[in-house]
Amino acid sequence: MSDPGFLDRSRIVAPPGWSRWLVPPAALAIHLSIGQAYAWSVFKLPLGATVLKGSHYAATLSALPFSLAIFVLGASAALFGTKVEHKGPRWAMLVATVCFAAGFLLAAAGVALGQYWLVVFGYGFVGGIGLGIGYISPVSTLIKWFPDHPGMATGLAIMGFGGGALIATPWSTAMLKAFGGTGAGAQASGVADTFLVHGIGYAVFMSLGWLLIRVPPEGWRPAGWDPASVRERPLITVANVSARSAVRTPQFWLLWVVLCFNVTAGIGILEQAEPMYRNFFQTSTPATVLAVAASGFVAILSLANMLGRFVWSSVSDAIGRKNIYRFYLGVGAILYVVLAVAGNGSKAVFLLCAMLILSFYGAGFATVPAYLRDLFGAYEVGAIHGRLLTAWSVAGVAGPFIVDFIADKQKAAGLSGTALYGLSFRIMIGLLVVGFVCNELIKPVAEKFHEAGARTAPSREVA
Repeated sequence: MSDPGFLDRSRIVAPPGWSRWLVPPAALAIHLSIGQAYAWSVFKLPLGATVLKGSHYAATLSALPFSLAIFVLGASAALFGTKVEHKGPRWAMLVATVCFAAGFLLAAAGVALGQYWLVVFGYGFVGGIGLGIGYISPVSTLIKWFPDHPGMATGLAIMGFGGGALIATPWSTAMLKAFGGTGAGAQASGVADTFLVHGIGYAVFMSLGWLLIRVPPEGWRPAGWDPASVRERPLITVANVSARSAVRTPQFWLLWVVLCFNVTAGIGILEQAEPMYRNFFQTSTPATVLAVAASGFVAILSLANMLGRFVWSSVSDAIGRKNIYRFYLGVGAILYVVLAVAGNGSKAVFLLCAMLILSFYGAGFATVPAYLRDLFGAYEVGAIHGRLLTAWSVAGVAGPFIVDFIADKQKAAGLSGTALYGLSFRIMIGLLVVGFVCNELIKPVAEKFHEAGARTAPSREVA
């Protein structure tokens, strides 16, 4: 019998005495890296000043790599979820590393050659596959290592994805400045060199993840932990629903709309964060301060996105999933009204509203697995979750397109400042209201969709 390959699951079974606390750093090496996607707005102006110079739709075009990457993230997570489970986390993390790093290298070549389609294909498509596989690769492994603290374990990884821009934003900004890829005299070579260094740097850092990751031996459990001691909460349904049946239920599609519109409302601001801050406060902030403040704004939103994933999803354990989504969607709509009315009158109000909207955006991702568990039971909940992430794919295109396209049209009409975003904000309010109504319509799944013989007692909720 041939020796199993280096990437085979059997090669990464942890030996006796191996510390499970080495798994979260492995997961974070992946999620902190791919979380760079949330800092894409830092590249929008440099791309507009170089490879897209002269285009009337520079804002829309510069968002395409990000939008495509998020679309491909959701699609690849749904398509490759089963393969990731079969092949194991080392294989998945290595594939994610290769694709994500290659995406930056292709983007660098695209800028250097003046071929913007290569930037879109590289970062958006190839890098997007790395995003999707990397996003789902460590989660099930963390749950297996931490059956006594599954919410904490998966929360670490999901927070890492949300907080990746905290590292990427200042790092990318510093490199663009050092290589001459920003400012009035921005050079294409400076942007290309920045992408090149990103590709190499993330390849090295992500390799720590796939080299370090281990899976527990069959039947392993933490010392002194008794599954019976876990406090159990009743589910909305104590039956189970297959992935094939779930997509035929109205509950699945109502929740799909809820997630899609909640994500659209947040991702539109996140992707446009730096230019939006500049446009709002360019007349009231010195030019020397504006660039630093705009970059800081991106970092603060990333922090809100990261913390919201843990804080609000933890609150949902106490008040319930339906109530927390009422909060995300209802309060989110009110915050957009405040932004539309207040304009650039107060930086504090603008910052607070944007932070809360982004915290709801991140929390929507962290809370939805538990909502799915409530509705469909534990049976195939991972496969159902993968299918639901297609909502993220749609939102990743819709959110940036709405904000960027309208801003470009308003700018072409001679408008500037806050006037570029008024219509976008009103659209976001409408989407959140529709999402709120859909959440209200979600009821327990009808018995005809339950799996015969798969009825179970209530078990622990997925956090």
